[in-house]
Amino acid sequence: MSDQLPNRATGEGGPARPYDALLLLSFGGPEGPDDVVPFLENVTRGRGIPRERLKEVGQHYFGFGGVSPINAQNRALLDALRKDFAGSGLDLPVYWGNRNWAPYLTDVLREMVQDGRRRIAVLATSAYASYSGCRQYRENLADALATLAGEGLELPRVDKLRHYFNHPGFVEPMIDGVLAALESLPEAVRAGAHLAFTTHSIPTAAADTSGPVEDHTEGGLGGAYVRQHLDVARVIADEVAVRTGRAHPWELVYQSRSGAPHIPWLEPDICDHLEAEHAAGAPAVVMVPIGFVSDHMEVLYDLDTEATAKAAELGLPVARSATVGASPVFAAAVRELVLERAARERGEAAAECWVGTLGQSHDLCAVGCCPARAPRPAAAGADSPYA
Repeated sequence: MSDQLPNRATGEGGPARPYDALLLLSFGGPEGPDDVVPFLENVTRGRGIPRERLKEVGQHYFGFGGVSPINAQNRALLDALRKDFAGSGLDLPVYWGNRNWAPYLTDVLREMVQDGRRRIAVLATSAYASYSGCRQYRENLADALATLAGEGLELPRVDKLRHYFNHPGFVEPMIDGVLAALESLPEAVRAGAHLAFTTHSIPTAAADTSGPVEDHTEGGLGGAYVRQHLDVARVIADEVAVRTGRAHPWELVYQSRSGAPHIPWLEPDICDHLEAEHAAGAPAVVMVPIGFVSDHMEVLYDLDTEATAKAAELGLPVARSATVGASPVFAAAVRELVLERAARERGEAAAECWVGTLGQSHDLCAVGCCPARAPRPAAAGADSPYA
């Protein structure tokens, strides 16, 4: 695609115009034992969770030396994006900021303003529609902009790039990951292996109100959040069947549940699913973390540690496929996302790029999209207080 485009991102005729920077916006994570509890305090701020309880929750991190892999993975993705942009002649600077740990979003936005950036495209490291995966990032952007406004700085315009769950450059590396995971299983169980597509469990009430209002559901059906994951899982399973010559039974399951036990969350849990598959006679299971961009703590602990231990207890062979991470294919997809949004912002036609049945996601979150329990200002949407 980029071979036919001008080789400058900025200035008259540049393919990324009107954008003059890309912000990689992520969750953040601790990078040492002393960071764990302060990080969890940031994540849970306003919920009144006692510090002693946070220390208990932090045991997952302490088991890995107090270091979440997410920051290192974001650095790798940042490097992959810069290499892809440079190799494609796209002169667009890329910055990185986090919601809950250094480098903090507000500090990075301030740096971008001081560098003269005035129109910023934002890539969140969450591919699907949900409050925690979309609107909360927009709320954090609004908070950061409010802080900069209070400091008297000229505010940039920020545009969050669309949900990319069904972009071919996000899906293709996951297909490759499933094929590699299947090959890693013993040959005797490989052909009959089941695929367990996993994503983060969220409260059913939040799932039902995910996505635009027209996608909302009732009764725990899951709204856009579940619909999008099912569509991606189906695409991957179908393509794996084409490439291997055999169909593998599959199901969408959930992991990483937290919160009060009386509140309904999406089910089944991956460990319960492994028990059910074993009882039903499945010879093996491949765990496919389609809901996660990278191998961060919830993948390493909930799948590689907890679920793998459950499978060993059952005597059930399992493998875990890779997440997208810093794949060059995904980096190229991000470039395409920037260029397609830039074209539409200039009023030009942009080719749609998606797989599955749901079509290309919206650019601008509508009013009522993934609402919070307590309304808060959110940037980069139809209800943004910042134009």
